[in-house]
Amino acid sequence: MENLLRPDEETESRAERQDDGVCQIFAVNPEKVARWERRLPSLAPVAELFKALADETRAKILYLLANEEFCVCDLAIILGTTVSNVSHHLRRLRAEHLVKYRREGKMAFYSLDDDHVLHLINEAFNHAQHLDR
Repeated sequence: MENLLRPDEETESRAERQDDGVCQIFAVNPEKVARWERRLPSLAPVAELFKALADETRAKILYLLANEEFCVCDLAIILGTTVSNVSHHLRRLRAEHLVKYRREGKMAFYSLDDDHVLHLINEAFNHAQHLDR
């Protein structure tokens, strides 16, 4: 196929694309590629974790639970939604081992599953605040 751009247009076109974050040439580092092709672990569980975190209501629940334990009813009032909606989100968070609950009589109290979750939430919150500057 014939190049339809004149040399000066081609140069200008390349210059315009210069800042798009893509390599301007295709060059492979065979040693690096070979090393990582063999070592890349399955990241499907990590992707599922981030999907669970990608919902604003679930993020709010985790933020609240990073500060203290709550019953489902209190979470529903704070979030301005229904107990059913909060329960739905908590099921998803439990499935990802992000939260746990304890029963006290007829009440269910939720907290973060462990310190890893607290660290994850704190880092995400700090990163989001950093982006707002």
